[in-house]
Amino acid sequence: MAMLASYTALDMAARVAATEGKAARWWLAGGSFAMGVGIWSMHFIGMLAFRLPVPMGYDPAITVFSLLIAVASSAFALWIVCPRRLSHTRLLIGALVMGSGVCTMHYTGMAAMRMMPPIHYRASLFLLSVLIALVASGAALWIAFYLRSRVAHLRLLRAGASVVMGIAIAGMHYTGMAAAQFPIGTTCATAHSAMDTGWLALLIIVFGGGVLSIALITSVLDLRLELRTAALASSLAQANRELQFLALHDSLTKLPNRALLEDRLGQEIQNARRRKSCFSVLFLDLDGFKQVNDAFGHHIGDLLLVEVAARIYSNIRASDTLARIGGDEFVLLAGVSDPTDAASLADKLVRSISEPALLAGHELGVSASIGIALCSGGNADAQEILRNADAAMYHAKTMGRNGYAFFDSSMNDDAHRQLNLLHDLRLAQEHGELVLYYQPKFAAADNRFTGAEALLRWNHPIRGLVPPDQFIPLAERTGLIVPIGAWVVDEACRQMSFWHAAGHPGWSVAVNLSAVQFNHPGLIGMVRDALQRHALDPACLTLEITESTAMRDADSSLVILQQLSDMGVRISIDDFGTGYSSLLYLKRLPASELKIDRGFVRDLDHDTEDAAIISAIVALGRTLRLRIVAEGVETRSQQDFLTQLGCDSLQGYLLGRPVPADQFHAAVAAAATQVPA
Repeated sequence: MAMLASYTALDMAARVAATEGKAARWWLAGGSFAMGVGIWSMHFIGMLAFRLPVPMGYDPAITVFSLLIAVASSAFALWIVCPRRLSHTRLLIGALVMGSGVCTMHYTGMAAMRMMPPIHYRASLFLLSVLIALVASGAALWIAFYLRSRVAHLRLLRAGASVVMGIAIAGMHYTGMAAAQFPIGTTCATAHSAMDTGWLALLIIVFGGGVLSIALITSVLDLRLELRTAALASSLAQANRELQFLALHDSLTKLPNRALLEDRLGQEIQNARRRKSCFSVLFLDLDGFKQVNDAFGHHIGDLLLVEVAARIYSNIRASDTLARIGGDEFVLLAGVSDPTDAASLADKLVRSISEPALLAGHELGVSASIGIALCSGGNADAQEILRNADAAMYHAKTMGRNGYAFFDSSMNDDAHRQLNLLHDLRLAQEHGELVLYYQPKFAAADNRFTGAEALLRWNHPIRGLVPPDQFIPLAERTGLIVPIGAWVVDEACRQMSFWHAAGHPGWSVAVNLSAVQFNHPGLIGMVRDALQRHALDPACLTLEITESTAMRDADSSLVILQQLSDMGVRISIDDFGTGYSSLLYLKRLPASELKIDRGFVRDLDHDTEDAAIISAIVALGRTLRLRIVAEGVETRSQQDFLTQLGCDSLQGYLLGRPVPADQFHAAVAAAATQVPA
């Protein structure tokens, strides 16, 4: 019983120390009662084991009072071990009070027998019992404090400590019993009220054991509930941390997102304002990323984004913040105050990103355009700084891409105009503002009309006729070129079908394809649908792609062009001579004509090198059995030279300017009569 009471006491000490507030008070009260009952039960069972050659009994009131002393002593013991630290002074006071309480309980229980004459105690054994009680109490308090925390092998250590404490408690009791002296002729005043000691022992064992068992079971169940609650709380905390991370970071690259970037940018502005310092914001946009996505799929594009993020991260300091705020847009918040250092960092990033990347068996290449905004003294807000860096990035793109540019105030005006233009461009097709102009092409030999090239124009309600070089790059950069290009092909096929029905079955039309449109996976289906919709013979449609577009990924271009050629559509290589072609691939492309760039024709009268280049292109075309078309013909001498050289078709302002469809017949007739062969 003493060992069970000790084990319960150690367990209760842990429960009291582990709880706070009202729950701690309840555990202190319940633990005190269970521990007190356990110690008292051991004491009383030991008393019942004592035999005298006279009838014996126990005064109920005094016996109950001894039980209260045990409970009070236990409460004090549990209270002593509650604090985080157990000082030597506190341990000594606790041992004195608890030891005195145990001794008082024992000798009060002895007094409950009411012996006549009173019990006489041997002084040496009495003092030894008190010493045992004090030492045992101090040891018990120290052990309870040490074992109250959950350490490895806790239950085994607690069981061993319970054995030691139980022996100490029993040792005090039997030492005190050995100190008792009963003179001959002693009688018990309460003998007449005594019940059978066997039944009384059984009752106390059941009562004490039941109280201790209930306390232990309650403690174990509560501990399991606490552990489960703690596990749930830990899981919830982990889930909250993960949700917070996802809310503030990009799921693909694990970099901070726009929300976290703006928070850190705001903090950096405050620091710069307080310290009168400067920092830099670099806005990075990948050039050619959309083409990679279109050609290889989003999975490869995601791998490329992760690779680019890793390259950027390897070139910055740990104190810098790199964030991904869009599809292929990154923002770097760098503690760089000197423009030269910012330029050096941007140049290092441009060179690192432009290096080819081998991903999933594909060698991919992109470049970066970087805009740099310097913030001095924290005089701007976060949104303004980001807008400035964004404007500088777009300026870097207009300067040729794969480079960087610093922000100046004029860029904001240009960026604002670009945003307004983009907004209007998104609505232009819906509002019917896009129109096709047609420029005639003539046979060089006899000035016979051979076809027309469809050229896109934007008739803006306020700006008037917007030049293509102002809105086509914007459409390509934003992806609007895909739906706009589909409209151009459809409208050109519709118009040509109309002219065929009007009595011109031999006419054909050429349409330019941008690089973005050419690499779009829906190109083949879009062309096929347009031809079927307007019942146009595929041979009457010529699709022009630039030399650089065709050679960017020659193998992929070969597959796409072959599909178009198998459909019956004619292929023209535009701007020939301006790119870097491999003759090995060029001869494999299913093209039907080469188109000489206007740059060679423009200076033909004064530059013999251009004449030599054109001669070489014509000779190459004849060797490959391709038709040769020269554009940009503006003078009679240019026409004569190109005709004599052997070009098949000519087009240019000399022969006919681009005009709307309703003026095309008149333009063709005028050109045929005014410019002799």
